[in-house]
Amino acid sequence: MLVLDDEPIVCKRLKPFFQKAGYEVEAFTRPAEALARVEERRFDVVITDLKMQGLDGLAFLGKVKALYPDTDVIVITGFATLETARESFRKGVFDFVAKPFKLTKILDGVRRIEKERGLVP
Repeated sequence: MLVLDDEPIVCKRLKPFFQKAGYEVEAFTRPAEALARVEERRFDVVITDLKMQGLDGLAFLGKVKALYPDTDVIVITGFATLETARESFRKGVFDFVAKPFKLTKILDGVRRIEKERGLVP
């Protein structure tokens, strides 16, 4: 899984949480670095912030989906509006989570992805 959020505290919370849950996680605070990594390898799940300097989350989502249409993306944002949620779902996001969030809320989304893919019973 790849985590992208320009707030380092979010990456510092998500990465160890998902590692303890048994996931391989790479975390980035710079969209350009995350995009370069996505171009190198496919991730099953991408968790991205929506509003960031440079490349925003929707643009990042579009680039991920163009390279790997089957990668599931969860958007996290402190700027949740009906319009940003609609736009995210139109672009193929799996889940949309408003900040502040509970870590278990994002884990529930990842587990739903696994269930839909038939990876867990």
